[in-house]
Amino acid sequence: MPAKTLMVQGTASNVGKSIITAALCRILKRKGYRVAPFKAQNMSNNSFATKDGGEVSRAQAEQAAACELEPTIAMNPVLLKPTTDQGAQVVVMGKPIGTMTAKEYQAYKPKLLPIVRGALNQLMKSFDVVVIEGAGSPAEINIKHEIVNMAVARMVKAPVILVGDIDKGGIFAQFLGTFNLLKSSDQKLVCGFLVNKFRGDKKILDPGLKWLERQTKRKVLGVVPFIPDLDIAEEDSVALEKTSNIGLAQAETLLKVDVIRLPKISNFTDFDALKKERDVALNFLQKPNRNYLPDLIILPGSKSTISDLKFLWDSGFVAYIKKCVMRGVPIIGICGGYQMMGEKVLDPEHVEAEESECFGLGLLPTVTVFQKEKITCQVKAIHLESQMEIAGYEIHMGRTENHNGSQPFLKIKERNGVLSESDDGVMIENTTSGGRSFIYGTYLHGLFDNAPFRRFFLNKIRRIGELEILSDHASQEQQIENSFDVLADSVENHIDMKFLLGILEGKK
Repeated sequence: MPAKTLMVQGTASNVGKSIITAALCRILKRKGYRVAPFKAQNMSNNSFATKDGGEVSRAQAEQAAACELEPTIAMNPVLLKPTTDQGAQVVVMGKPIGTMTAKEYQAYKPKLLPIVRGALNQLMKSFDVVVIEGAGSPAEINIKHEIVNMAVARMVKAPVILVGDIDKGGIFAQFLGTFNLLKSSDQKLVCGFLVNKFRGDKKILDPGLKWLERQTKRKVLGVVPFIPDLDIAEEDSVALEKTSNIGLAQAETLLKVDVIRLPKISNFTDFDALKKERDVALNFLQKPNRNYLPDLIILPGSKSTISDLKFLWDSGFVAYIKKCVMRGVPIIGICGGYQMMGEKVLDPEHVEAEESECFGLGLLPTVTVFQKEKITCQVKAIHLESQMEIAGYEIHMGRTENHNGSQPFLKIKERNGVLSESDDGVMIENTTSGGRSFIYGTYLHGLFDNAPFRRFFLNKIRRIGELEILSDHASQEQQIENSFDVLADSVENHIDMKFLLGILEGKK
């Protein structure tokens, strides 16, 4: 019997659709349903490698975790990874098919609808419930061919919950405006509204909610409170607008970690685990900081390595980074950041950029060459310095050569479940005027999600800064599991579950 469906759409981007979808997945899982997430099209540079070597959005990987499932490419058949303001790499069923401008993609999009339908049907044959997430707003009247909101709801006659973010203000205009812009046939699919991120006394909101119900003849399913400090990845770069987890005035005795906020930053969720270290002040640095030296600099991944490398040169970041290294500040580059730290980045086939060559930071004895074939795999490895086992994933198009035999960072033991013996990354230790300088590079995303390694690595940085060494560490996996349950408890306690289950079972 095909699965039942429930769809979460929003009044805009970043209203909490991904989080509400994850919450509903966990709630239904706890009630005994076999449940899976689905999002037809996602635009995000935060991605995840599936076990079969495909690539999906990190948000769908998190939702799969809420369902206690391994993510599959069917959960996110189309992924758009912006490379410029006008173009994006298009990933279909886990594999890149090319880079398109917005105009080119709009023309190509109708060809993707059968693929979306096939992926959704695949899930519906295997599960009791599929919780579907929309994208942006369903009321984008300038978009002729959408494949992610009402087009999907119509495809499977999914009841739609419309989510709005009251923290942004204008919640009633959000709901009523979105609802009224829908076609009457699409309005019939909307079963109710869900207010998200509420702070305060709900009684003050009640008159407005009753007015909304009268205006639309639709139920307000509930008012979900703002939930701080969830260990659940956010997919939108809007989340980086809050660039620091602690004020610098409080940071004198803390471990100051600066992540360079590249214009095309990708997989910034790599650093979510660091925010939960009780002594770490994590800061996404938008321009060189002249006021203090951090304890650690991180160069993150990038969806456009050469473009972001040029940004580092043009913005003064290169001089700043080299000054920090000369004063003994450790630095680690991950994926695109690792590529930038070498001597050169070459793109002879113009896979990523118009330029064929760009000078790197010269911190590592490496040269990276871009190739058309994308590497996407889950990885198990040994961190050579500590001999700890770690797990993560690779998503990159460049191949990096270590040409002077410097010590690798990792020894790869397994890729996508297949035994593999190879080296990854580089580790260099220099003596500078400021003391010992450690320079690291690796392709492994999810590095800091490995709690024992994270504690080992950060303790090494703490020793350099003469800070307190921490011995205990919490399992990141357990923290995330707890967060799913905290989220599910909060949502379940603040929505009309009887009504929601009635909708799911076709009784409303």
